[in-house]
Amino acid sequence: MAETDGTTAHGGHEGETRRDFLTLATGAFGAVGVAAVAWPFIDQMNPAADTLALASIEVDISNIEVGRAIKVKWRGKPVFIRHRTEKEIEEARSVNVDDLVDPQTDDARVEKPEWLILVGVCTHLGCIPLGTAEGEAKGDFDGWFCPCHGSHYDTSGRIRKGPAPANLPVPEYTFLNENVVKIG
Repeated sequence: MAETDGTTAHGGHEGETRRDFLTLATGAFGAVGVAAVAWPFIDQMNPAADTLALASIEVDISNIEVGRAIKVKWRGKPVFIRHRTEKEIEEARSVNVDDLVDPQTDDARVEKPEWLILVGVCTHLGCIPLGTAEGEAKGDFDGWFCPCHGSHYDTSGRIRKGPAPANLPVPEYTFLNENVVKIG
């Protein structure tokens, strides 16, 4: 039998190859352990089930008469849903967009012209504008009026007068059918 000098066929020493394997295996085992310990902390940052349930709501709009509006709560905020009249739609469409503080066409704010859906929070300081609870339009532009600081919104929810810097926001929504809208 021939004597060997402790080298492997690849030219490295047998101890080095084994040491490399043990280092790699220990590192991999440690990484898996760290991931297993970290996962519960990462997972707890996901929204809770009750929060996810509020992520979207379905609203029956079949009982909202033309010219009336309702207020619903979504994600802790009021949402105004107005069944607009032909006059309100025409008023919203006839506005010169260049004259607006926050230029946006009415068509860009609605999916169906007769239905206007807005987050009912004034963009100035977060107050809730008037014009929905009674079903009547308020302010100088027949839309909404925030009495706290005097912001006036038109029939498309666009800021027309006062300190508010932006239009009332339009939430993400889809019509599930003629009678139900899903917000969120």
